[in-house]
Amino acid sequence: MATPQEIAVAHQQRQRSIILALIAMILGWWRRLDRARLTESWQAGVGPSIVQTMARAQTDIASLVPFYLRDVAQAQGIEPPEHEVVPSAFSGVASDGRPLESLMYQPVIALKRLLAEGVPIDEAMRRATAHLAMIAATQAADAGRGAVEAGMTANRQWVMYVRVVNLPACSRCIILAGRVYSHSTGFLRHPNCDCSMMPVTGDDVAVLSPRELFEQMSEEEQDRRFGKAGAESIRLGADLGQVVNARRGMQQASVFGRQTLITTEGTTRRGVAGRRLIEQGAPTVRVVEEFATRITRQGREQRQVRRERVRTPRLMPEAILQAANGNRDEAIRLLQRFGFITS
Repeated sequence: MATPQEIAVAHQQRQRSIILALIAMILGWWRRLDRARLTESWQAGVGPSIVQTMARAQTDIASLVPFYLRDVAQAQGIEPPEHEVVPSAFSGVASDGRPLESLMYQPVIALKRLLAEGVPIDEAMRRATAHLAMIAATQAADAGRGAVEAGMTANRQWVMYVRVVNLPACSRCIILAGRVYSHSTGFLRHPNCDCSMMPVTGDDVAVLSPRELFEQMSEEEQDRRFGKAGAESIRLGADLGQVVNARRGMQQASVFGRQTLITTEGTTRRGVAGRRLIEQGAPTVRVVEEFATRITRQGREQRQVRRERVRTPRLMPEAILQAANGNRDEAIRLLQRFGFITS
């Protein structure tokens, strides 16, 4: 019998096949759009055909879910869901609740805006086409995830779900692989994300970890997904989450008279790098970073949020490898110092 992980990956692959076929069909209709009469040609046939194709794909993907959930339940040795998903309920509407017609028209609006800004027609069409493909892929995958959420809720034995990531995937999804969430927690996804969820009865689950996914990738793919320096840092032992999340606060700064990449991510007292640098004697400074809104009896009130950060710049992996100048021991020492690998 297949394991729950194998069942989840197979389900994701079937869903991916439907999405690829969907995009091919939708782009076929999109190419019939009259560039001189965008709105008219959309309304005359291109738009309705795209919307109908999209709705059918949503139904097809949602229709996979009852079989998927029954297989997962059987593999986990529990009773199948008492209530089954209704696939048609996940069709014809966008995941944000608006009518599908409205969302699928957005690429036409984007195309008109680009043309008004003076973007050449071929380039404008290329961008609008990519926008349409992204919307289609995201909405189709959302229909499947929504159906899984509904079916999972119908079985009280499923109290959590685990994020299943199947390669190829982006770096931000890879670091979330194997994360376990409460069944009522919304699924974190980005546009074009095709990660899936597997319902579980507890948090003791066996799925591929971020490190295992990373090691399945070729070195070329690792470099492409995590950046050459980031991937090399991970191969040296750096934590994937630290490498990826560090890029959120990445900026250029002058360090010892040289422009280099640093990050503010993880440099507070609570952050991994912040704690290590403070232990090593790094000075700290309290800075005002943002405003937070809270509800009081008098109404909404904004207050400043101050955070204590280390003053020592936290080097990015790229800067660390450059500073190490080929010395692996020095690279490892710096990666440890700045919280990218364990001490």
